[in-house]
Amino acid sequence: MAETSTQTRARRTVRLTAGRLHQNRWMLMAAIVAVLAVHFFGVTSGRFTAAIILLLVLFALVAPRTQASRRLAEVAARTERSPLDRLSGEKLAAAVADPLIIFDRDGAVVHANEAAVAAFGVVRPDLPLLLKFRAPEMQALIEGVLGGQSGSLSVEYVERVPFERVYRVAASAVGRGTGLYVLAFKDQSEARRIDRMRADFIANASHELRTPLASIAGFVETLRGPARNDPNAREQFLQIMQNQTGRMARLIDDLLSLSRLEMKAYVKPGVKVDLRQTIEAVIASLSPLATETGVTIEREFEEGEFEVHGDRDELFQVFQNLLENGCKYGQSGGRVIVSMHRSTEAGEPEIEVTVRDFGPGIPAEHIPRVTERFYRVDVETSRAQKGTGLGLSIVKHILSRHNGRLSIKSEIGKGSAFTVHLPAR
Repeated sequence: MAETSTQTRARRTVRLTAGRLHQNRWMLMAAIVAVLAVHFFGVTSGRFTAAIILLLVLFALVAPRTQASRRLAEVAARTERSPLDRLSGEKLAAAVADPLIIFDRDGAVVHANEAAVAAFGVVRPDLPLLLKFRAPEMQALIEGVLGGQSGSLSVEYVERVPFERVYRVAASAVGRGTGLYVLAFKDQSEARRIDRMRADFIANASHELRTPLASIAGFVETLRGPARNDPNAREQFLQIMQNQTGRMARLIDDLLSLSRLEMKAYVKPGVKVDLRQTIEAVIASLSPLATETGVTIEREFEEGEFEVHGDRDELFQVFQNLLENGCKYGQSGGRVIVSMHRSTEAGEPEIEVTVRDFGPGIPAEHIPRVTERFYRVDVETSRAQKGTGLGLSIVKHILSRHNGRLSIKSEIGKGSAFTVHLPAR
């Protein structure tokens, strides 16, 4: 090991010496030339010899600087030819996906990218920004950055036309001494919608759980007090408590199911599923409910195989929810038709499964929202049918995971049709 260390130090010394010699090569060459001139030309005058040596030393000092200057000039030339020098502010703004507006020290628009035009309409050059954005917070932001406030300023701005969008707007100067400023808009609408949906979900889930818990607590208190020795009241209250605990259990099961689906929303299932066999299994499992509600389940299946890539248990849950809803909420029509056929209406081959009932139907204003969590067209009817308000939301999540969709058609007094669209294998 000592020998290896010695060799390493020796190599390091050689490299260092070579580097120093290369660095001082011009001084060495000047000295060598001076010695050779004295030796071969027989220059004996000390004054003349000193002049020669001085000239050579000056050359040795100037030559490296000349080469260094040449290298710096070459680097500068390459820098001037850099693509960044040919990149204009307009091209940079066009490359930004978010709305971007550049304006001058007078508050007039210099340039707006396509995203800004799409979001706010025509934003022509020389348009005063204070006339375009009249909201107080935007006025204060623009005046603040023009007034020389340091750093990047930002506010929250709501654009209400043609529909409500929430932006986080940042204003700052462009470089130093350019006299230009920029407004950058970051769309926060989706994040705000998700936050609101999450808050609504927590509030609704708490409400749905609190109602049966309050009912159970009230009956327990009654059974311990006034109805302690009343067998009839005790039996009635215990039955209600059992129904309420069953409702809470169904709600918790649906919440867990929805949570599992959201956690694996982007994991596409890949097992082949026979839809005909799956739907027949669903119809068989719901036969007791159909008999109880007085509903006849009819089939209208095309001939041939109906296979899709998916998760059989999840697809079973989809058709179970839809057929169960048809039996419960469409029982006044006396029948539910389950149809299945192939279609190419969307441009790609797909399989359509429709569950149609002949009940009271759904008002048109409710149809876009029936797949929202806890949304009910008729709260009392839903609770009477032991619904949790999560069934169609679960259906929507499962179909999204299967690259499918749900379409709904309904007419008051004539029933509703829920159609599942799945890509054909």
